[in-house]
Amino acid sequence: MPRFPEAPKSVLIQAAAGKGGKKYTNRSADDERQPARNVRVGREDLEGPYPGAFDAEEFGSDGFGSDAFEHDGTVQDGADRHPSGVVPHDHDHDHDQTDPTQPGPGQRWSTWRSVAKGARGPEPLPEWVVTRDAALDTELGILKTGKEADAFLVERAVPEGAGLPSDAPDLALDQAATRCLLVAKRYRSLEHGQFHRGSEYTEGRTVRRTRDQRAMEDRKSAWGRAVSATQWADAEFVALRDAWSAGAPVPYPVQIDGTEVLMEFIGTEETDDLGRTQAVAAPRLTRVRPSDDLLESYWDQLTHGMSVLARLGFAHGDLSPYNILAHGERLVIIDLPQVVDLAANPFSSDVLLRDCRTVSDWFIARGLDVDPDALFADLLAQAF
Repeated sequence: MPRFPEAPKSVLIQAAAGKGGKKYTNRSADDERQPARNVRVGREDLEGPYPGAFDAEEFGSDGFGSDAFEHDGTVQDGADRHPSGVVPHDHDHDHDQTDPTQPGPGQRWSTWRSVAKGARGPEPLPEWVVTRDAALDTELGILKTGKEADAFLVERAVPEGAGLPSDAPDLALDQAATRCLLVAKRYRSLEHGQFHRGSEYTEGRTVRRTRDQRAMEDRKSAWGRAVSATQWADAEFVALRDAWSAGAPVPYPVQIDGTEVLMEFIGTEETDDLGRTQAVAAPRLTRVRPSDDLLESYWDQLTHGMSVLARLGFAHGDLSPYNILAHGERLVIIDLPQVVDLAANPFSSDVLLRDCRTVSDWFIARGLDVDPDALFADLLAQAF
């Protein structure tokens, strides 16, 4: 019976580096799991399979891991890093494959068809989402490392030379997307995470099976730790699905597979004079300096998003300029695993007020006259 959750063949590990602070080295994931080597949990008992792991050897020492952010969005001490959110990809690995239609290093078949229908994104499906069975998922590098999960850049594309199904309508396939960039957010188990998920967020939250609920409350058991990691991924996917369907400015959730959530990549692709392409993630709100007009637009977009969440019965729970992306003139709210149920959670009012004050302080510091208490009152009115 396989151990859960599985991990890539190499993982990013933070190690002491003497007076210089910290450095990052690649160690075997088996080494990191050594204390729990004898612990085994049945994957078939969990709600959804864990995705097949990429062959991570190609990405173990190429420098992608140096772009390391903590959960709060700050750069870790002593971490050398690429320009924030920039991941180069020239697809040279494709040329090493004998058959371009078969998975190579750092690749797997698209998992779109392997997950249950309820584990896919909501309708209507955006036109850019690739759904073809012939698509390959290629891991391009690390976008962000955090205390509870890591975010990887993944390209899902139908390789040239992949044949079309003989019984498929040609027109529909011609119009279907053949390539898209995704963010794969992969949650760690509790023993490998650094973020202690408190009852402030989970109070009042329920799961579909009472057996899993009891397991989550017992953090000393291997089963409880495994189920907890899956449930935090599930909580983010459900929150993104409901928020996107209701019109909130959040990334489109493509699918969930065990502890991996695939979602829309918010950013652009740029090509330099030498023809090299790089994916540039949208910056966090804390890093931008908008004009007065754009600042007001950002505030309107943000309060609209918070209102949508409130009408759904949610508070973000960790809303700050670090969890908001500024993609040109568009704001996008991210990181929703800790959403709080406004009706069932006894701490919900405190959490919502904290969200209101945190984001309001950023806008006030930049000269916009906003009232966090008035925002809090308005959101509560919309929620109830």
